[in-house]
Amino acid sequence: MSVWLRADAMVLGLDATDLDYRARTRSGCIPPELVSRLLERGHGDVVEFQAGRGEWFCALAWARVLSVQGREADAWEALAPYVATGWWTAVVAAAELLEGWGRIEEAIDITRIRMETGHPMALDAYARLLARHGRDEEAAALLAARIRADHCCDGPWCCRGLDPDTALGLLATIRERQGHIAEAVALLRRRQITSVNSRDQLAGLLARHGRIEELRAYAALDGHDEAVQQLAELLEEDGDVEGAIAVYGQADGPAVRDPNTAYELAQLLTRHGRGADAIAVMRAQADAHPSDDWILHALSELCLGQDRPPDGLAHLDALDAQRGGEGEWDAVAADRRLPWGRRGG
Repeated sequence: MSVWLRADAMVLGLDATDLDYRARTRSGCIPPELVSRLLERGHGDVVEFQAGRGEWFCALAWARVLSVQGREADAWEALAPYVATGWWTAVVAAAELLEGWGRIEEAIDITRIRMETGHPMALDAYARLLARHGRDEEAAALLAARIRADHCCDGPWCCRGLDPDTALGLLATIRERQGHIAEAVALLRRRQITSVNSRDQLAGLLARHGRIEELRAYAALDGHDEAVQQLAELLEEDGDVEGAIAVYGQADGPAVRDPNTAYELAQLLTRHGRGADAIAVMRAQADAHPSDDWILHALSELCLGQDRPPDGLAHLDALDAQRGGEGEWDAVAADRRLPWGRRGG
């Protein structure tokens, strides 16, 4: 870090802890929404001025404006005092700009500096950056060192920064890109948490490489509903619609146990002209989970889509009777999802 960068940070009175607090809480600062409004209304001079007075969201937005204009040196100057504090958010923003300008070595360098000082998030960012730019083995070595065979997380906050499961996923991505599919599969089978953001990386890997029987066995395991969906999607794409339907198991499979999986099955049935079966699937879920409004809405949409609004109204009447007339179905029917309204209203 150069002397002038440190000096600029000191002149502005910038402190990493204070910057982080204000950015996270949106207190004592100009929020990003207001910054966007100022730029939209042509007040770039105000944003530029405030960027030089310690307003992070102004500095970030102004640097991006300058970057789009091709003024790389000026964009860097806008962010430099914030980067000089060592604040991770500023380092990430600067690395993204440098990467976008094709200055990969500089992006790697400023990220590595924070990694070497022990920042919990830096290893993840550094490894991803290396992998994006063809330094697979260097990234793989860093990730492998993070994976401890004897470690078992006892909660979501056990590991700060790059946890072993994330490291396994990133390393598997590298190995897949290198063509080492078996190794990637083996790595992913070691994870404790199989689904992240409703996607299962192992299921996706098996599907991409046509390993149908392995995917089928994996989907059969309890709690692997995302794998069930991946398998069904793959079979549908291959033209095996009946096989895709069978994966969900209408009688005793995951579609019975899980409303989300049931919804996917209903959508599959609808796509292939089996609207009545789709309605039956969601009606069973609505009966089993009468308090879940989203299921009721899904059933109603299916009934409307199949031009069978009386079926949806009949279900509302049944629930109304079950609740002693206390259900607010007039309000529900008025919802945009039920444009056909309430019978007799």
